[in-house]
Amino acid sequence: MTTFRHDEAARAVARLAYRTLEPYHLAAYFGPHVDAAREELGVGWLGAYTGMRAAPLGAVPGQVVAATFFGFRPEAVAKAWGLALGRHTPSGLDEVRTRCLDDGLRSALGADVGSPAVAELVGRLRPVLDRLDHGGRPLAAAYAAQEWPASPHLALWHATALWREWRGDGHVAALTSAGLRPLESLVLYDAWLRATSPERASRGRAFLQPTRRWTDEEWAGAEESLGTSGLLTPAREGGAPTLTEAGRRLRDHLEDATDDASAAAWADVDDAEQLLTTARAVVKKVIDAGWLPGTPGRA
Repeated sequence: MTTFRHDEAARAVARLAYRTLEPYHLAAYFGPHVDAAREELGVGWLGAYTGMRAAPLGAVPGQVVAATFFGFRPEAVAKAWGLALGRHTPSGLDEVRTRCLDDGLRSALGADVGSPAVAELVGRLRPVLDRLDHGGRPLAAAYAAQEWPASPHLALWHATALWREWRGDGHVAALTSAGLRPLESLVLYDAWLRATSPERASRGRAFLQPTRRWTDEEWAGAEESLGTSGLLTPAREGGAPTLTEAGRRLRDHLEDATDDASAAAWADVDDAEQLLTTARAVVKKVIDAGWLPGTPGRA
């Protein structure tokens, strides 16, 4: 396996940053405000998701969007992106996402939406994110090319989106470096979740296959391919394939490699853990709103 550039402590900070900031970023994709935006856009669930997430890329071909999303069925993403662009411009999709976020975050943050603490948090995060190198990270580069919003609660979302897509682009690089195709990466992740976090197994195939639009036949084909590669054992009757030792080592390595690739963002931030602790108090309000999968009030 590859030798990592950063030690475990640095990788741990990168993991902490992902777990801390990701719920705030997800306010763009879950909640009643998102349902309203989807209705406004009129292009279905995947069309709205693809349109709002990929809008910063501009009017690129659907194949480009599918490549950056990686885990989604390429034909489904291309179709959804075509539907979104058929009715809206990229700037129009950006505007809908911004209004959607404004409504949702105002609801979640309540009186704290204009709190000096939110502006202070943005002021501490922005220098960290503005210095990131975007080579090989296309989605992150697209978001970085956008102006920072003036309103602190929206600027904080922009910060979390920059971080999430920058880390995500690095994760895609780790997956492709390991020779995994998009669906294979999902199937391996599903088996890994069942092995390591059975309480989160509902976030595996049951969630990923329908939202990423893969068919049962395609999923079975990826299972067979991973079995041939020695990463999965065949399914027992009525069950699902399980990780082999090689599969477990590879999947654990992919997590470490992703953390290593994103650790550079925090390597020279002396108070990174304190900064993320401060962020947690604001992010918790989005979690407490009950919109996100796995939170109270949502299945």
